Amino acid sequence: MQPPKADWIDQRDKLEPWLAELSAGSVVGLDTEFMRRNTFYPQLALLQLGWQERYALVDPLAFDIGNALAPLKRNDVVTLMHSASEDLETLVPWLPEGPGVLFDTQIAAAFAGMGLGISYRALVAEMAGVELDKGETRSDWMQRPLTASQSAYATLDVVYLHTIHQQLTERLAQRDRTAWHAEDCERLKRKSCRREGDPQPQVALRGAAEWPREQQALLRRLLMWRDIAARRLDRPRPWLIEDALALSLAQQPPKYLGELEQRSSGQRALRSAQREEVFELLSQPVTDDEIADTDPIPPHPQGAAKQALSAMKQRVDNLAVELDLPPGLLCSRKSLEEYVVTAIWPEALEGWRRAVLHDRLASLLPDAGLGATQAHC
Repeated sequence: MQPPKADWIDQRDKLEPWLAELSAGSVVGLDTEFMRRNTFYPQLALLQLGWQERYALVDPLAFDIGNALAPLKRNDVVTLMHSASEDLETLVPWLPEGPGVLFDTQIAAAFAGMGLGISYRALVAEMAGVELDKGETRSDWMQRPLTASQSAYATLDVVYLHTIHQQLTERLAQRDRTAWHAEDCERLKRKSCRREGDPQPQVALRGAAEWPREQQALLRRLLMWRDIAARRLDRPRPWLIEDALALSLAQQPPKYLGELEQRSSGQRALRSAQREEVFELLSQPVTDDEIADTDPIPPHPQGAAKQALSAMKQRVDNLAVELDLPPGLLCSRKSLEEYVVTAIWPEALEGWRRAVLHDRLASLLPDAGLGATQAHC
């Protein structure tokens, strides 16, 4: 499939007038190509735009985009993206809060009964009757000039967004899911554009759920350092400290620097200066304030909690059939596990999900869960 011609934009004074033409009610297709092999932050390599059958390939390596994308922040302009989370994260330096109005076609397709996580290629085949070639999926987008195949691939990634948008908008309206979809798009923007690290990273490492609170606080201290250092050095978190090593170091802190050097020898970005920082923070006693500020790590459901989880999962599955939604879109297993062992309603289930789920699930909480709430509070 040969794509329409796309403008190659390698100067800011070409990009600004292209976007300045956007009027109220404009619907703009947007995609990115980025690289993230050796860095913490994704590196924007190409920006693709589509509007009123006009297309542009923007070269961010050739000039400073600056605030040229500001028109996309307007609340009267809709930005179409497919599976936008990583693209939004990549665009944070230029769109810190994301586009003003996001329409994620992958999320919309899930609400429209097309399954969870459907690919752009599958949507194009279903809604436009076109089979796309995905041969450039793992291409080197930092190279210049781009090959003809790369340019075609990149352009086609925005060509069909408008066709998909029109059909999905109708399906959402027919199912009365327009507001739910808009809410989930806003949630995605907030999550993907968050510039601060997770304040409670230890909660994800369930292997430490049975540890004493003091050790969990030490693990949190180490993981928060890892996040700050990864951002400062622009290196992937596991290059500094892998999760398994973090658990090991927090459970049995090294007694001297040489021991830390030996145990962390395989970490590619952990140099002498960083090892000294890690040794220092592991050597400092955990304070009462740190313990109080550390959320307990939820254990895996056991006994009555495990039975309640099974009952909740069945109720979610039944409701998903009733609403014609993928169960994973309605409520993830991770959220159910969090709820059943803490009895605290998960943030991920706020909004429209609370309205349809809370009363159905709260009645299934085991008595032990209620005790967990009191203990947590």
